[in-house]
Amino acid sequence: MSATITLEEVVKLLKNRGFIFPSSEIYGGLSAAYDYGPLGIQLRRNIERSWWKHFVENRPDVYGLDTAIFMNPKVWQASGHTEHFTDPLIECKSCHFRFRPDKLVDEALRKTDKKVGSISPTDHAGLAQALDDYKINCPQCAKHDFTDIRDFNSLFETNQGVVKESESIIYLRGEIAQGMFVNFKNIEQSMRAKLPFGIAQQGKAFRNEVTVKRFIFRTREFNLMEIEYFTWPAQADKDFATWKNAVLNWYTQEIGIDAKHLTWREQNPAERAHYSAGTFDLEYAFPWGDDEIGAIANRTDFDLKNHQKHSGVDMTVTNPQTNEKIIPYVIEPTFGIDRVFLAVIMDALEIIEGGRAGTDASKHTQELVLHLAPALAPVQIAILPLSKKDELVEPARKLQTTLSTKYRTELDITQSIGKRYRRQDEIGTPFCITIDFETAKDKKVTVRDRDTMKQDRVALAELEPYFQKKFKQ
Repeated sequence: MSATITLEEVVKLLKNRGFIFPSSEIYGGLSAAYDYGPLGIQLRRNIERSWWKHFVENRPDVYGLDTAIFMNPKVWQASGHTEHFTDPLIECKSCHFRFRPDKLVDEALRKTDKKVGSISPTDHAGLAQALDDYKINCPQCAKHDFTDIRDFNSLFETNQGVVKESESIIYLRGEIAQGMFVNFKNIEQSMRAKLPFGIAQQGKAFRNEVTVKRFIFRTREFNLMEIEYFTWPAQADKDFATWKNAVLNWYTQEIGIDAKHLTWREQNPAERAHYSAGTFDLEYAFPWGDDEIGAIANRTDFDLKNHQKHSGVDMTVTNPQTNEKIIPYVIEPTFGIDRVFLAVIMDALEIIEGGRAGTDASKHTQELVLHLAPALAPVQIAILPLSKKDELVEPARKLQTTLSTKYRTELDITQSIGKRYRRQDEIGTPFCITIDFETAKDKKVTVRDRDTMKQDRVALAELEPYFQKKFKQ
């Protein structure tokens, strides 16, 4: 039978199998900081490549960009981030633990029939009242004795300059969108782009989160993939709906997340960011409940209008039919890479009590199988010589060299063949090739399917068409 998956089991698997490690672990680590290991960064890169190919390379109306993390601080003043990029903060008087009251209130409301997010993060009085009404205690010590709620700016500040007197405050970017907005005219002019068109980029963003939790789900340094789609104001609603469908299709058809585990939830006005006229969160059914992994927002002309006002640069586009100058509206699909990564793992992982062999020896064991889409798997084909003898290892090395020109491969020599199968199942390898003592005689190998455990005896000369067919399915 399949067991319920917990976050703790996922964290353990990802560390033990080389996906994610606590950052600077030998020094005790750092809160909410993680390093992607060899298999983790490969999986993340595969997700990023799928996104880039689907939304940039396969579309003639979207242009790629990679902007700097450090920007002129005037950018953040114009965008409203220095004023509005805040979270409510409260402190427990008993243990001095600080947290975001709006998140605890939202979690409490999710357990009732009330609408989630009905209290704005800026409504300090409403949040304080909700803490009392729902008897929400400190998550650290369970006491109910709090300071007044205050706003906390989430932008990370640092200083630029080598001489103290000439230092100036700059910010680590709180989102990657602003780099695309300030390059709007550069892209339009250099690429001769015509509305509607999009700009896409992937990269790191930083937020000095009050509360960090749930592994890589909420951290202070994180990875984003975003598209800013510039369109005519009258066409914005239509493009919003089109992009909403395109986003969902990528999750379900390209990276293999089950549609039953995804839900669009419309933010109410109290929740929306200062720039948004309408936002839908795409939530995944995590073990702790539905939670956001991406979103789509109608940012209207807010950003371009403000950058035009503060920079003095004309951000308008001329309508060829009416000759009227307008500032484009922006539809923004955004994807949290780390959260998508976690959702992909959660969706693919199966924990089988008693294992799949069904024997007396296995009935007390627990078997883990990571059913990753073959295109995403960090290792696509593992080559397993049945023994460590040179007569099997050398042909295995040669076969790996041949297959690695088209597939991500691994040569796995140590431990019994059964344990190696289990390890490859846990890291999501779709196919294992076993080279045995008959291979030298019949020029055939055994190919094992991760999901079905079915084994095919395939001639070495037929491996290329065999895998071409398998990876197209």
